Amino acid sequence: MPWLLAVVALLVPLFALAQTEGPASASSLDFEFYRARIEPMFLVKRPGRVRCSDCHVRGAGNLRLEPLSADGTWTEAASRKNLAAVSVFAVPGSPKASRLLQHPLSRESGGDPFHGGGKHWTAGDGEYRALVAWVNGARGRTLNTGKTVVRILQTNAAGDETHVIDPATNTVVDVIHDVRIPHGVTSMPDGSLVFISDEALHTLDVVDARSLSVVKRVPLSGRPNNVTMSRDGRKVYVGIREAPGALDVIDTTTLTRVKTVPVSGEVHNVYVTPDGKFAVAGSIQASTISIVDTATDEMVRTITMSAGVRPMAFDTKRDGSTNRIFVQLSNYHGFAAVDFETGRELVRVEHPAIAGVHPHRDGLQGAPAHGLEVSPDGTQLWSTSKVYGYAYVHALPDLKEVARVFVGQHPEWLTFTPDGTRAYVAAAGDNQTFVVDTRTFREVARIPVGQVPKRIGTAVLQAF
Repeated sequence: MPWLLAVVALLVPLFALAQTEGPASASSLDFEFYRARIEPMFLVKRPGRVRCSDCHVRGAGNLRLEPLSADGTWTEAASRKNLAAVSVFAVPGSPKASRLLQHPLSRESGGDPFHGGGKHWTAGDGEYRALVAWVNGARGRTLNTGKTVVRILQTNAAGDETHVIDPATNTVVDVIHDVRIPHGVTSMPDGSLVFISDEALHTLDVVDARSLSVVKRVPLSGRPNNVTMSRDGRKVYVGIREAPGALDVIDTTTLTRVKTVPVSGEVHNVYVTPDGKFAVAGSIQASTISIVDTATDEMVRTITMSAGVRPMAFDTKRDGSTNRIFVQLSNYHGFAAVDFETGRELVRVEHPAIAGVHPHRDGLQGAPAHGLEVSPDGTQLWSTSKVYGYAYVHALPDLKEVARVFVGQHPEWLTFTPDGTRAYVAAAGDNQTFVVDTRTFREVARIPVGQVPKRIGTAVLQAF
């Protein structure tokens, strides 16, 4: 019977497809990697697009995701049901045959002609590469390929983006989305995670370094400002700007807030000393520097300054212990040097006027100088001036001025490449990051970024 043979011929490939896209697929795709690295992508808001969850929780198309919990995430039980639903559209070992990957992929990258939820990725995006890794068998909560890349992380204070700059090319190579009013940024020593404080949601947002997706938002005790990482990578300290002020301590293994340390005044900036022994928090309102023992996470002493405490930096003694705190102060165009052990102010260095340059006094927010950093080799102290748009460079340890270099309108924070050969300065008034050669003090590049770039950091991140 020819008709029966024809029916069998049709059913055999359909049966084979069911074997690859049915429950057997779910059992061969790792749940831990899915929950830690893949499922959070469904909650990310990409520019000009709805979140995947906005449509698929309602059952749009053929993929239905479970309802979200009150905190905007999924329970483990819901995630397991989601995995079963998602696995129908993933073919283990074959990303190009997986509709989960091909449907939202741009047509230019070889994606399907149409997706009702729009195109979310190109083939080079970190999120897409994480999807490929998962379909190809990645297991566990992390994926350490052994590859690392140096990146400059530029947050943008008036937006929801953090630009990722490759210092080898001085170009933006990726963007971290969906961190609203990003403030401070830091990263794990092993390069696996990036942490960005989210002023809008009062959370510490955890970003996977490979996919650059927000994988968790850790609730904080109040509105955050800056953040810093302990030297051993076990804790993130988050400055809480709301009264009465505090340091929130985040465990980087469990990604939970484990302690809130009372300090003297609302915290604007927080640092860990070069020897790792202390967390140092500065308050604008209280004009104080609070020093916290990182072994006990208890405050041990306070230094009172004559004005609000802005950015700080540190140099060290021969034995590696902290020598001086350099402090920029409210309404002071320069910085002070403070003895770390005694808390005594040693000297103030005022930035002189620059001939022929018109000073800007508007929009300084009480901070004419608001960016301070010691070079990796400890030989230079860089201080930015919002009044003149220059960075003043002083030699260490004698604090003799050795250079001035233009770094844009309203320059804020700065950071260095690990080898110290380049300085990257956030020019908040230009929406650019300026790049300067630290040996010749010449401008190397200007990199367009987002709206009002301020805090900036250097990271060595794991890569695919």
